Amino acid sequence: MRKAQEYLEEALMARIEHEAAAEHHAALAAMYAQRIARLKQQIADSLMPYGAAPAPNEPAVLAEPVKRPVEPVVSLPRIQRASDGG
Repeated sequence: MRKAQEYLEEALMARIEHEAAAEHHAALAAMYAQRIARLKQQIADSLMPYGAAPAPNEPAVLAEPVKRPVEPVVSLPRIQRASDGG
C-alpha cells in the first residue's frame, strides 16, 4: 500500500511538471507564430517599392507595430520526488 501511494505521488508530480511544460511550449509556439508573421511582413515590406500601395486583398501596413502587454513568467519551485532518494 505504501509503495502504491509513492507511485501515485510520483505520477501526480509528473502530471504537474508536464502540464507546466505544455503551457511553456504553447507560449513558445505563439511567440514563434508572431515572429514568423513579423518577419514575413518585414520581407514583404523590403521587396515592395517605396510608396507602392498594398495588393487589394492585403490590409494596409501600420506605420508602427501595435504594442502588446508582456505576460509575466511564473517559475514553479522544484519538488523532490520520493523516488529520488530523499
